[in-house]
Amino acid sequence: MATPTAPTLGPTQLYLILYNSVCTLGWAYVLVLAIPSFFRSTSSSLSSGSSLLTSLKYAACHLYESTPATAGLGDEDDLSLATVLTVVQCAALLEIVHAATGLVRSPVFVTSMQVGSRIVALHMVVNSVVAQNEDGVCVSDYAAQWGAALMIFSWSLVEVPRYLFYLTAIITGDATKGTPYPLFWLRYSLFAVLYPTGISGELSVFFAASRDESFLSLLGPEHKTLMYWYAMAFPIIYAPGALPMIFNMVANRKSAFKKRFAKPPPPPRGLVWPVTETKSNGEEVRSSTPIAKEILAAAIGAVDSDAASKVLSEKKWRFGYNKHLVTMVEKQCKSHEDALKLATAGLDKAYELFQFVNADGKTVSFKQVMSEPSNDDKFCTGYIKGELASKSNVLEVGYKGKSISGEELKSQVKKWVEYGTIEPSAGDAIIACVDNPQWIDLSDRYFVLLGAGSAMGPFEILMSLGANVVAVDLDRDFIWKRLINRARNSSGSITFPMTKEQSSCKDDEEMYKCSGCNLFTETPKIRDWLVGLYPEKPFTVGSYAYLNGALHVQVSLAMDAICRDLCDKRKGTSLAYLCTPTDLHLIPKEAHDAAAKNYKEFSKKLYCMFVKLLLGKRALRRNDKKPVEGNGGEFYYVNGISVAQGPNYAMAKRMQHWRAVIARSKGCIVSSNIAPSTSTVSVVQNRTFAWAYEGMPYFKPYEIFAPETSNSVMSAILFNDLNNPKSVANPKVGIANPNQLFSYGAFHGGTWRCAYEIDSIGEASVLLYFSRVAAPYIVAVGGLGLAVGAKYFGYV
Repeated sequence: MATPTAPTLGPTQLYLILYNSVCTLGWAYVLVLAIPSFFRSTSSSLSSGSSLLTSLKYAACHLYESTPATAGLGDEDDLSLATVLTVVQCAALLEIVHAATGLVRSPVFVTSMQVGSRIVALHMVVNSVVAQNEDGVCVSDYAAQWGAALMIFSWSLVEVPRYLFYLTAIITGDATKGTPYPLFWLRYSLFAVLYPTGISGELSVFFAASRDESFLSLLGPEHKTLMYWYAMAFPIIYAPGALPMIFNMVANRKSAFKKRFAKPPPPPRGLVWPVTETKSNGEEVRSSTPIAKEILAAAIGAVDSDAASKVLSEKKWRFGYNKHLVTMVEKQCKSHEDALKLATAGLDKAYELFQFVNADGKTVSFKQVMSEPSNDDKFCTGYIKGELASKSNVLEVGYKGKSISGEELKSQVKKWVEYGTIEPSAGDAIIACVDNPQWIDLSDRYFVLLGAGSAMGPFEILMSLGANVVAVDLDRDFIWKRLINRARNSSGSITFPMTKEQSSCKDDEEMYKCSGCNLFTETPKIRDWLVGLYPEKPFTVGSYAYLNGALHVQVSLAMDAICRDLCDKRKGTSLAYLCTPTDLHLIPKEAHDAAAKNYKEFSKKLYCMFVKLLLGKRALRRNDKKPVEGNGGEFYYVNGISVAQGPNYAMAKRMQHWRAVIARSKGCIVSSNIAPSTSTVSVVQNRTFAWAYEGMPYFKPYEIFAPETSNSVMSAILFNDLNNPKSVANPKVGIANPNQLFSYGAFHGGTWRCAYEIDSIGEASVLLYFSRVAAPYIVAVGGLGLAVGAKYFGYV
């Protein structure tokens, strides 16, 4: 266990403490002057016989001129509100530097816009002229000064608790639970009132400055037009930006309160990330970043120690991991031996680092716990045979609302190949299944599905084709109710782990509750159950479980341990994986050349040129890369990594790749093919992904597939791999590099042959979607404008 440590206060933290302290005091001073000055001015105006509204206007007009004297705090006029406000707001320019240099985790663009707009508003206030009528009320710049008062109060009331919140967060080391609750509440609640008032104040300043002769003439009478648009540019920017900024704060508030009041996590149990830090309060931190870096460094270090050192020294892992994965792929290409050494070293390091917490709380390495038989009670075995007769051995694929098979399916497959949506080898595999219906007879095939209920898994297809499925999934009764009822309504069978004998369950509801297991906490027990199950039958073990974030790495490692041991202990075991198109893969030269050809075509399109101009280098990055030299010739690759998915997703998938090449090198059949982008419920619930999916088909040869299509075609490629001796899944088929296993049978949906990297077309795809949605309204407004214009000019 790591030794408890107090929050580290290095030079960076000490600097930020000083910065936030000064800013807190500066904004507090502004408030101390503003509040009494405002009320004293209002009271003075009322006592002279002015109306309440006139008095408030007068006080607002003069708020910017507040001094200790006007606030009743002394006779000094030196340290005025104007001076302190200018200094403390200009100090916020440092926040742009903090964000750009990584001192704080803030988006540079958003921070620049927020700070910049305030400084511009302040500049307009400073350069306005106070003119009063006989009642003492501002005339020419009344609106500007009235807005300035609203702006100053809003800024100050927001900034004092904000900087104080940051200060306490740095000192305590915990922004979520280490800050006092009143301060926490103010930080995440005041915006609901003060953002709208602050924005309103700033807008009034901008509008007033655009009408103020003294401001417009600041650079000389000849530059009035320039100054006018300088003042009006910000209201134009605010119009689309204000609401998203407020909604973003609403989301931040919801997230912050959820974290603060989240129930304490249960004690660690089963397969867990190792402890990387212990806080001063005894709380153990299990961070994925240092462990993932160690695993990848160990893998790359098996062939290049200098490249491994760069992995370990990476400061911005969340967004910098991509380049190290590219390095890894390049190192794998050097030789057959290097590819296997790298994969072995990476998995060995993962088993060494990850821990397993037993039921008694004892912690051992995952390597150790998987080297021994489970001491827990063994699983009972449940079994349900389907009630339907076997169907004919016909491969059917659901596509665009109908089921296609036979010649119609072969024709559609050829269209996908010709368009570039899938690789020819994937098309050949599907057509081979159509031409060999005996491959679809699964009555004597046994498939172990780790994560049987997964949306992308083949459970539904296997049941419909009469397969024998050994289902491994969570011990949740609703999961097993669905799986078992589907099995009953099929010609297949389902075998599953249970905590008690099936015959002792009084009804189906009890059977559902006693079914299932946990890949995290019962990994050795599941392995032992599978090793002894149907000993004469060869298993095909598919790894289909998926979880978000760091949990995905854990479940991938748990599945890997089971796959590894079944391959070692059961003769004839084969493995099955679904690879993601958003990864790094070796690809055929033909795919590379097609991407280069598409780039030449699309780079000339007006829309693509507009997007490049609008979004810069991060958008529409060309997909074709220079080949890597290695034993066996030149190797082409595609960088399909979506950085937004995060390093944990990439690491989980990398572990599966490593096991695939190792198992194949030892004589196992390994079906590991790229599946297309699929509109599963979990994906399209994210509106950004849903919008992008709608626009992606613009970029030839993309096509987004429905789950029923993806499941069917990927199952067909799996059946080909298991039966076709010419499939690359067969270890007897020679390939120049182990990682070329992933170059064949790819139903990638267009990722490999598109002109641009998949991670660079998201924003452009979203823009396309909204342009199509808005098109009818634009046409209607344009038609109305033409009609009005025609009427105005007398044409009708």
